[in-house]
Amino acid sequence: MAPDDKPALKLRAEDADDLAVLSACLQDALVAVRDLGYFAVEQEFIFVANRFRWESGLRSPGDHEGHERVLCGVTFGQVRAVSYRGFRRSDEDRILCLLAIRAEDDADAVTIVLEFAGGAAIRLDVAAVSCRARDLGDPWPTPWAPRHEEGE
Repeated sequence: MAPDDKPALKLRAEDADDLAVLSACLQDALVAVRDLGYFAVEQEFIFVANRFRWESGLRSPGDHEGHERVLCGVTFGQVRAVSYRGFRRSDEDRILCLLAIRAEDDADAVTIVLEFAGGAAIRLDVAAVSCRARDLGDPWPTPWAPRHEEGE
């Protein structure tokens, strides 16, 4: 790898702690509804996100140099069922802003919840946490960095 090459994200999550790391990397990713897919026979849920590269580092507030985004493919395995809240799958042009991914365990089931801005959510009923995320292609510069108010 050349010194100016930027490593691509390639992560695997197999428990709630792993999923928290993946969630931090995907915070503020933009996801088009058309880029969501559930494949029941394969028990896979996939999406492609326009991911802000938090690992490239934020500069001082107001400094927009050096920010980057990259496409990232995310796959969840062992998915038994998927439900959607706060949006319609037919709204293919709608863009969702991912806030967090979290696992909820109880004695009978494991659920993964993808939380989006505006109250939208996707609930995955899974046999176990099994997720892969990988950057696709090269990052590109962006002048816009996500902003969060203090306490968010």
